[in-house]
Amino acid sequence: MSGIDWQTDLRQRGYRLTPQRQLVLQAVDVLEHATPEEVLTEVRRTAAGVNISTVYRTLDLLEELGLVTHAHLGHGAPTYHLASRDQHMHLVCRDCDNVIETDIALATPFVESLRRAHGFETDMKHFAIFGRCADCTAKLADADSAAGTAKTDKETHA
Repeated sequence: MSGIDWQTDLRQRGYRLTPQRQLVLQAVDVLEHATPEEVLTEVRRTAAGVNISTVYRTLDLLEELGLVTHAHLGHGAPTYHLASRDQHMHLVCRDCDNVIETDIALATPFVESLRRAHGFETDMKHFAIFGRCADCTAKLADADSAAGTAKTDKETHA
């Protein structure tokens, strides 16, 4: 778990670290990129009485306070992670749904091109690139290779 003193941070902003807020923060910390439903599942491991509306309200407040942030990593619900983590891009595999974090500096040339061409300032906190991860690419190549080998074997024996 991170070494962030959430209680002090919230108190300085005029809020208390309620048990629900602490559980939601801990769940987001442990899960790293989690939908509200995944946060709820994690929170319910400790506090079965917490409901989804509490999780949504808590995530909204924590985001407003700058403790968590969200990204849209697909068509479903946004995923949340601690805002204190280094800013990063998300690489999302369309095949296995794996999310890879990578250094935001890799996008600097792209961001600069958008700024020069369009005067557009990019919010990289919500940036995700969709594609295929190395493992899924290798599996696909292996499957294609196996299919090609099977076809060649069939043609040879025909």
